[in-house]
Amino acid sequence: MEEELQQAQAIYDTLIEFAVTYSFQILGALIILFTGWWMAAKIGDIVENLMTGRNIDITLSRFTGGACKIIVLALVIIIALGNIGISVTPLIAAVGAVGLGAGLAIQGMLANYAAGFTIIITRPFVLGDTIQVRGVSGVVDKVMLPYTILIDEDNVHIQIPNKLIVGEILHNSAEQMLIELEVGVAYSSDVDAVIDVLQQAVKAVEGISDEKAPAIGVDNFGDSSINFGVRVWALTTRHFEIKYALNKAIYDALKRAEVEIPFPQREVRML
Repeated sequence: MEEELQQAQAIYDTLIEFAVTYSFQILGALIILFTGWWMAAKIGDIVENLMTGRNIDITLSRFTGGACKIIVLALVIIIALGNIGISVTPLIAAVGAVGLGAGLAIQGMLANYAAGFTIIITRPFVLGDTIQVRGVSGVVDKVMLPYTILIDEDNVHIQIPNKLIVGEILHNSAEQMLIELEVGVAYSSDVDAVIDVLQQAVKAVEGISDEKAPAIGVDNFGDSSINFGVRVWALTTRHFEIKYALNKAIYDALKRAEVEIPFPQREVRML
């Protein structure tokens, strides 16, 4: 019992001595830490708002602001640890060793982060652009370090790992998407008259791009029809809506103009 009391007294004396010796240093480190945390958040917000105010891409602005915050916070932590007499050199070495092991274990995730960093710096697309990659298309909603989120016309959120975007063939049509149609008419039809009918039908549909004129002309010659191609640009968010409206407008226009739309026919002779 007496030995236990002596041990408890020794521990108590050690704690008191430590508190008396290092209390002001610990208090100073805490003040430095909390002040630095507040300053890091403010600096990050200032950098982000400054870049946004100069019409720099919002994704790049957020990334730069967050990076500034992390850098300032890391410096503050080093200063706070140094204030209480802790050397950060062994800590940095330990963190580096742990980081190397973790990096080997999560190579796929790191590849996504590296690809996301490349996308943010090179900016092959920005928010609101319509992109198509690996057979998937949609409007860019968010660009994060590990992944990019697209939204299609059905309001489905498509999450694509960034490593599947960098290095792939990327189609970027800004805010619009191409609509391609094929219309077949009889060989007895007047080609110029049919083109005029198609042009009038396309003009009657709302939502067609004013910046890029529709392209209408003879595409190919089928077995039983002259096939006309119709290419127009429209907002990605209304792609199918405008496509269906175009089909109806073209059909109604050809019907009014009494242009024959032939169907495939085969002639079979019995010997």
